[in-house]
Amino acid sequence: MTRRPTFRTPLLALSLCAPALLEAQAARLPAAAQVRRVADSLARAFIAHNDAPGTAIAIVRGTDTLLFHGYGSANLELGVPVAVTSVFRVGSVTKQFTASAVMQLVEIGTLSLADSIGQWVPNLPATWRPITITQLLNHTSGIPSYTEAGESWMKRWGEEMTGADIVALTADKPFDFAPGTSWKYNNTGYVLLGMLLEARMGHGWGDEFTRRFFTSLGMTRTRYCEVQPLIAGRAAGYSRNEKDEWVNARYLAMSQPAAAGALCSTIGDMLTWNRALHGGTVVTPASYTAMTTPAGSAVPRGYGFGLGVDSVDGHRVISHSGGIPGALTANMWVPEAQLSVTVLTNGDFRNPDPLAKQLVRAALGLPLDVPPRGVTLTAAALASYTGEFDVTIDGPHVFKIYVQDGKLYGMMDVQTPELLIPLGNDTFAVTFNKDVRLTITMDGGKAAALTFGRPDSVGWTGKRKP
Repeated sequence: MTRRPTFRTPLLALSLCAPALLEAQAARLPAAAQVRRVADSLARAFIAHNDAPGTAIAIVRGTDTLLFHGYGSANLELGVPVAVTSVFRVGSVTKQFTASAVMQLVEIGTLSLADSIGQWVPNLPATWRPITITQLLNHTSGIPSYTEAGESWMKRWGEEMTGADIVALTADKPFDFAPGTSWKYNNTGYVLLGMLLEARMGHGWGDEFTRRFFTSLGMTRTRYCEVQPLIAGRAAGYSRNEKDEWVNARYLAMSQPAAAGALCSTIGDMLTWNRALHGGTVVTPASYTAMTTPAGSAVPRGYGFGLGVDSVDGHRVISHSGGIPGALTANMWVPEAQLSVTVLTNGDFRNPDPLAKQLVRAALGLPLDVPPRGVTLTAAALASYTGEFDVTIDGPHVFKIYVQDGKLYGMMDVQTPELLIPLGNDTFAVTFNKDVRLTITMDGGKAAALTFGRPDSVGWTGKRKP
């Protein structure tokens, strides 16, 4: 039997040997009561604006719990409020567990990051077999992601699928790019990593995570979030319909997201995980460095192995978000302050990443990000900007602009829609980044082309679909 790695002395515990350093840092941070007031106000506004039916939020800085609370409804039909023990789908936050399990096998020599996936997983398409484990971990493989297959996949959401079934969804499609030459977020890659774990361990990836992480760390409410079993405290999942009403989210068999996004958890368990992973009890320092250091074609996208690396006003943030029918999540760690921020929601309408970053700002004593003040446009003016636009970002995409409740929204493919704030002169701001602008070129009274990016760089351009 392959030996599983043991858990190690936490780096967090070692850091406590330098109390003077921590005390000096704490003196520069806002008091817990002050953070709690701001964070509570932000959370209540998120629910009041109907951005999600419910949310559970944990903000812990070092040993100080700044906020640990549930808001809104866990079940709209039964009127059940969100509790701190409510269980939410976490979507792609699952990927950091998958990456950690792979790295543990690398540490004991069971795998090498340079191994090809075809070396361990049989019956893959011939062109997929040379792809390395590294390329799967950091989304540089170029294989097509099944979640971008559109209606041909979505109409099969109700089917239970094996890994082989998932592979078959895109097995005959061309690569998005040559392996290792570019970057594109890829759920198929993490399904393959789950298949790899199963091939090496001899049992399901969900059982392996329970043995490897959940039991060892005391994460008693985290699990493979299958639909059929009863899960105590599970929050119902919701979507918004064309009438802007909450409805039950579409059914998705959780065997489909698998090791790419099929876990569910609580804010308490996610705090335990954040402290363990970032504190050094899950993987070795070398493995952790690999997971949090973007390399090669993943550098421009700030993506390591199952974790993204970004900053908030110069403060390093390690994070991953998750999106799945009926749930959107954000999970962040700020190393310098040993700050853990987790936002779990049971709606798939509004991305909670901006809220999580505001909570990071509040906990670090930074000014809150205030969206630009927009101008008022007539209904006819708003309608003139609507349409579908062809965009190329590491492959073809469709960006849709539409009006809902007198406001303009933009949505890439089937991702979360974002509010577009009109600034005048055919220019729009977005809520998730105050520096980004969407500029629309008009022709004959309707939108003909788009440019999206910061003032000093263009992220992407698009043209109206014929």
